[in-house]
Formats: sequence, C-alpha cells, structure tokens
Amino acid sequence: MEKQLHLNLLSSRPPMAGGFQSGSKMKMGPGRKRDFSPLPWSQYFETMEDVEVENENGKDIFRIYCSGSHGPALLLLHGGGHSALSWAVFTAVIYSRINCRVVALDLRAHGDTKVKNPDDLSADTMAKDIGKVVEALYGENPPPIMIIGHSMGGAIAVHAAAANHIPSLLGLCVIDVVEGTAMDALNSMQNFLRSRPKTFKSLENAIEWSVKSGQIRNMESARVSMGGQVKKCEESTSSPGVSNSIGEGIIEEEEEEEVEEESNKKRMKEDDQEIKKETVFTWRVELSKTEKYWEGWFRGLSALFLTCPVPKLLLLAGVDRLDKDLTIGQMQGKFQMQVLPQCGHAVHEDAPEKVADALATFMVRHKFTEFKEGYLC
Repeated sequence: MEKQLHLNLLSSRPPMAGGFQSGSKMKMGPGRKRDFSPLPWSQYFETMEDVEVENENGKDIFRIYCSGSHGPALLLLHGGGHSALSWAVFTAVIYSRINCRVVALDLRAHGDTKVKNPDDLSADTMAKDIGKVVEALYGENPPPIMIIGHSMGGAIAVHAAAANHIPSLLGLCVIDVVEGTAMDALNSMQNFLRSRPKTFKSLENAIEWSVKSGQIRNMESARVSMGGQVKKCEESTSSPGVSNSIGEGIIEEEEEEEVEEESNKKRMKEDDQEIKKETVFTWRVELSKTEKYWEGWFRGLSALFLTCPVPKLLLLAGVDRLDKDLTIGQMQGKFQMQVLPQCGHAVHEDAPEKVADALATFMVRHKFTEFKEGYLC
C-alpha cells in the first residue's frame, strides 16, 4: 500500500511484487530478444516547435509537440520527471478518434523546455506558464481548450483552470492524481527516489528498465517517452554516482549472477579505464530537489478541482484512490469518474486506447467535438 501511495506524485511507480501486469509477456524465451530501441516523436506528432514566453528575467522557451489545426485543442500536461513525449501514443490514438488538435507541452525544467529559473516549480508559477504558452500560441483568439493533466501535470491543470489562466477553457481531465493519497505519499517519497538507478548505460537500457520495473507497462510508449526522461550524462562516468547504475542485461535471472561475479571482478581494472570514456544517461530532472514544492502541488487539490466551473473527468487506475472530498463530489454528480483497471500510474501510457476512448466519449457527450467520419466508437 505504501508503494502505491507514491503513484500520485510522480509519473513512475516502484517495481511491483508480481512484476509486469501480464508477467508471461515479459518472459523471454531462449534466444529471443525484445526491441528496446527508441522511437522518434515524429511517428506520433505532426510538428515540434519552441514557444518563446516573456518573463521578468528575459525569455523562457517551452518545447511543444502538436498534431492537427482544427477543432478544440487538447492541452496535455505530463507528470513529474516525464515530458510531453509521454503523450505520444495517446496523441496518435485520440487524433484518429475525434476532430481535435493536440498540444503536448514540456513543463518548466522538464524535457527540452529551457527557462531562466528552472528551480521554481511552484504550482502558481507552473500554472501561469500554461496561460502564457496558450497566449503565445493563439494570441487573443484561442480555440476552445480541453486541459488534460497526469499526476503532477493534473495538479497543475487544476491550478491553471481554477485561476482562469485559460479563458477559453472547455473542460478539465485529471489522470490518477488525488489529494489524499498524494499527501500520504510525501513522507516516503525520498526513499522511493533513492531506490531508482542513478544512471543507465544507454537509452535502450533506460527503456528496458522502465518496462521491466513496471514504470511503464506499454513497450511502445516506453520506447518513445523515455528519451524525455533521461539525458546524456555531463559528468565523468567514473564518479561515485555510477555505482548505482544499470548496465546491459538488467533484471536477468539470478542464477547467472554468481557465475559472472568472479569474472566481473577480474575485468574491473580494465573496465575502469574504458568507463571514463563511455557516455551514460541520467535523469533529466532531479525530483528529490523539488521536495519543497510537493505539498503546494497537492494540498487543497480536491476542493480546487470541484470548484472548477467546467465539465470535469477524473480517470483513475484504482477506485481506492478517491479521498473524502472527491467521494462526496462524485456522489453529487460534480464530475464524471472512470476507473481503468490493470493499469499502472502512467495510465495514459499503459492504456492509451482506453484513455482516448474515455476522453473522446466525454468530449462528444458534452458536444465539444464529434467523432471523425468512419470511426466506429
């Protein structure tokens, strides 16, 4: 239960006791090798661009990925440590379902967004960022906007909606973030972050870890989104941090470990010289250093969500996520809720089609848009 509480802060989850949700799929037969190679953003989005936003200290540059040019805009906000690429597979699916345009945004200090003050991850600042990016994109005549946020991004979506930073807001969708469980998780969050590997030998290696650890349960999504979570390490790979690294053949059968241990020791001196020249990958965002902002993202979130004066959709990985305020609000019909079982915390990555179907049905029901011609719901 304690591990599950971590889910509402980050876009990652600790390894599950049973491994993958369909463990049989993850077991490789003799000689079989799974493809962990990265996939390009261009396979899922039509365009990528950098949007300049004026601030007190100069200009901030936000990376966005887009598809479509007509219909309501779906503004997608990722979770902590992730990037806009976590929405890649979902974008391809939702764009095939309904008439819409999609804008997926790298939040400040995440992905390839570059801001003057990356250390300021307060809910207020990040919510204002959303309004500024919308204004920079559309000027005084923005299209109707449906804002959709996952985890930390869901909290920022609520703050942006409640503060009316998006005047043309149509609706709000929050994915697997609830105030009660998020607040409960904060005390043990640092321990969870320390349990993750600090570096990876390659991007493929990071993708493999994300799938086998259960962080992302969808291989395709992991292959396109992990590139937004990690970067090439700028420090010398012979630094102490590399001792907590993940190399080739992660999460292999334990029976091989003892056999290889002795030969690994013999190679240690030789490898020490080579490892200094190797490129390793590390996390783009040091989430442990954002701790002072965690409470501000989530405290009062349920009440804030319920006060947003637009149609609201809450998608959860499990019904146990609901806290008291949301339980009462749901009984009073203040928002629509849907539970998507057999998903991890990264619901939109694990089950992009289910999330797209739920969102498409919600938007069509509220007459925000129509299904595309030829699509059978």
